[in-house]
Amino acid sequence: MNNVLDNIRIILVGTLYCGNVGQVCRAMANMGLRNLVLAAPALDGNWEQAEMFAVHARDILEQRREYATLREAVADCAFVAGTTARGGLYRQHVKTPAEIAPQLLTLAEQSSVALVFGREDKGLSNEEIACCTHLIRIPVDPGYESLNLAQAVLICAYEIYSATGQYQPPLEKSEPALSERKLHLTDMWRSMLLEVGFMKEDKADHMMQGIQRIFSRGVFTDDDVSIMMGVARQARWAARNGSPPEKR
Repeated sequence: MNNVLDNIRIILVGTLYCGNVGQVCRAMANMGLRNLVLAAPALDGNWEQAEMFAVHARDILEQRREYATLREAVADCAFVAGTTARGGLYRQHVKTPAEIAPQLLTLAEQSSVALVFGREDKGLSNEEIACCTHLIRIPVDPGYESLNLAQAVLICAYEIYSATGQYQPPLEKSEPALSERKLHLTDMWRSMLLEVGFMKEDKADHMMQGIQRIFSRGVFTDDDVSIMMGVARQARWAARNGSPPEKR
């Protein structure tokens, strides 16, 4: 899958601020993308800021390529996905990053794919949109549709990386708690709550229904049960002896 990500090129068109380029590098590195191209850059020359914002992705910044036009930058790409926030006759067939990400990955298995982002102040021109085979629109609140350049890159790159299936969330180390353990926990808490005076015997059944509902929403693993049993055990000891024992 890393080879597929290597076939995905991030192209920034007419970018104004070096700091934004550095932030884009960091966003790319977060999502496994390494290929950065600047097309028709109009940068402010503040490369120290770019390096600062790139943090540990300075290699992407240093290895960037530059072209005079977008057409030159995508000349060797079979597929070009441009981002746009504006509507219009030639900007109607748009997809969200989540919708298009799997398709872009499939296309990247065959050839180079470019993901194109426009200028900070006015995006891509109609002539540049004409270079694109696909269009992407990031869903945002209509009350404020402007996105920071690096934010837009990060959102699109995140959806692409997620679609690779590479990320695997950490698994819970503790086994699921068995019913017998959960019932034993409930019994311990009933005894503890009676001893510390939280409830009276004639109200215990009613109160324990509430406690069981709480446990059912949050006590799932055997480790969870052990911790909650420890709380009950310690509280019962304190209720009988007046102060907690010294920990060893």
